[in-house]
Amino acid sequence: MREQLRKTYMPMTESAYYILLSLKEPRHGYGIILYVKEITRDRIGLGAGTIYGTLTKFEKDGLIETAGEEDRRKLYRLTEDGLWLLEQELDRIDELARNGHCIIGGNSNG
Repeated sequence: MREQLRKTYMPMTESAYYILLSLKEPRHGYGIILYVKEITRDRIGLGAGTIYGTLTKFEKDGLIETAGEEDRRKLYRLTEDGLWLLEQELDRIDELARNGHCIIGGNSNG
């Protein structure tokens, strides 16, 4: 199951990555939009279509689950599989950064 998630979702788009990352704590769609905007210092602005389409897919694939309601808005949070996938992507991004710093910094040994 997890290998299929890896094949389906990796490498992640920035939008998918930040949506999952934001769901480390329960949030509703609009809360995700605000949080991503805040942590990326306005670099990424997610639209409602992107958010709700992605949330639907993530929920169907078991990466997130509902976590109640707040002001009649549905809250979502990561599942164990969602957290696992996020960690896999973070490891991939770390490898990209390490290799890039190593090569640009002049150390070709990796």
